[in-house]
Amino acid sequence: MAGRHLARRVALDILFQADLTGRDPLGVLDEWQAAGEDVPEFARELVTGVSADRDELDRVLGEHADDWSVERMAAVDRAILRLAAYEMRSRRDVPIAVAIDEAVEAAKELSTDESGRFVNGILGRIAREREDVAGNQSDGSSGDSAVGDSGR
Repeated sequence: MAGRHLARRVALDILFQADLTGRDPLGVLDEWQAAGEDVPEFARELVTGVSADRDELDRVLGEHADDWSVERMAAVDRAILRLAAYEMRSRRDVPIAVAIDEAVEAAKELSTDESGRFVNGILGRIAREREDVAGNQSDGSSGDSAVGDSGR
């Protein structure tokens, strides 16, 4: 899975650049490809998905970030969280634990000392909510099917 790890880092770089410059991630992706940068297919899928779902991802992140708005977060933390939240919510081929582990590792390497805990806390709350919803669905209770399937 080293290939996916590297692809996530490429996607993260693109999302971070787009966020810092206030540009559309798909435009940044196009520029990278036009410049001859190697952008793996998995990275393209991640950037495309995060870009398409950004408003919803930001809403979910804001709901789970105690006393933090998405706008107040460090840009690198915001990019890491958007990417991981997208994988957790929309990629059935990525186990939730992998998405969280990759995000925490990236935060520890690329951001502040506290960012790993910050990212882990937010993503952990999202994962627990998803497990609660999935549990309610399996026992016949109603739940939001868009977030209920953990993809495992």
